[in-house]
Amino acid sequence: MSLHNPVGHLFRAAAILLAHPAAMAQELNLFEQLQSGGSAILFIVALSVLALAVTLERLVRFRAPLIAPAGLVNQVMPLWQDGQFDEIDALLARRPSTLAQIIGFLVKHRQLDTAVLSARAGDIASLALRKQQQKAYPLAVVATVAPIVGLLGTVIGMIEAFHVIAFSSGMGDPALLAGGISKALVNTAAGLAVALPALAMHHFFKSRLLGVSMELETQVNRLLDEVLMQSPVKGADHAH
Repeated sequence: MSLHNPVGHLFRAAAILLAHPAAMAQELNLFEQLQSGGSAILFIVALSVLALAVTLERLVRFRAPLIAPAGLVNQVMPLWQDGQFDEIDALLARRPSTLAQIIGFLVKHRQLDTAVLSARAGDIASLALRKQQQKAYPLAVVATVAPIVGLLGTVIGMIEAFHVIAFSSGMGDPALLAGGISKALVNTAAGLAVALPALAMHHFFKSRLLGVSMELETQVNRLLDEVLMQSPVKGADHAH
């Protein structure tokens, strides 16, 4: 087998690994493999820290009670119908949320036309939800970048492994070649290990955003339908 047949060297290295699986398993140290992965591993570790920080922040701060708390509209409607707007303001202060912000705007500008209030409430909700989505966007970045960085590290490692073949005497050391390939593949494994959870959490928060936005829209529309849109009718009844 000549120096110009690197594929043959790869098969020979694989044969050595398969012939002595127990010995190789005993020598495998994941931490040492990561340390030998090069600068790409450091970048992947930084991406994993970013993904973890964003995930924890979103789990704590992006919850349904902080966007559209259950029962808030039920508490507001009787107070609105009785004209107790100071009580509504106090209630909203005790339960801060995007829904409370919208209700506060509706209370403050209740003299405006219902169509105007509905459009403005939709704008407030849309802006708040886009902000929540933007805060989870780094997870999508990590899910996209981490495997690419891992692949780059693997390609660089493979180049170094074949460099050993090209400049070694004879066929080179198959064990050394196998070690170089193993170190190279660690980059891809690390990239995928970081990207997959980040992608899963990105879709999880995207699904949560959809559910919360539907609940918020439902609550706001209910308040508009049962309180604001009935006010002119009540006024007309009193006029008669």
